[in-house]
Amino acid sequence: MKTVDLSFPELALIAGTRGMLGAGIALLLADRLEPEQRRCVGWTLFGIGALSTIPLALEVLGKRR
Repeated sequence: MKTVDLSFPELALIAGTRGMLGAGIALLLADRLEPEQRRCVGWTLFGIGALSTIPLALEVLGKRR
């Protein structure tokens, strides 16, 4: 298994996107907000987390080669 050296900002970005993705999923499953509000906020956070993961994953996987 290869290891990848990540800088602190890269690690923070990865952690942040994982947090947004998790928060989006949690809001989609929670009952604290009105259903329409929860759906809107949840899908927004989920989308941001998922979309921001793509360039970070490509960068990390590119460093492995």
